Amino acid sequence: MEKQRDLSDPITLRLPNDVLDAIETVARISSRSRSWVMVRAMKAYLAAEGRDILDLDAARRAAAEEGTTELDDLLADLDRTRPGDAA
Repeated sequence: MEKQRDLSDPITLRLPNDVLDAIETVARISSRSRSWVMVRAMKAYLAAEGRDILDLDAARRAAAEEGTTELDDLLADLDRTRPGDAA
């Protein structure tokens, strides 16, 4: 019995022809579907660059919730510090 997968509704995607050609070649060579190749490619992207983007967004949201000072504000505060003041 085949395991039921949690799949989205079908989506439409336009690709540059050279990217589609590469996907179709990989699919043919590996005896897989174009969808299989595209899902693998998207998962690889999300595990690398996509993860970096998600982590950066999470850090920004956490900083906003904690009231962290923006770098420009911090530098302006340092500029206002008088000589002899503790930094």
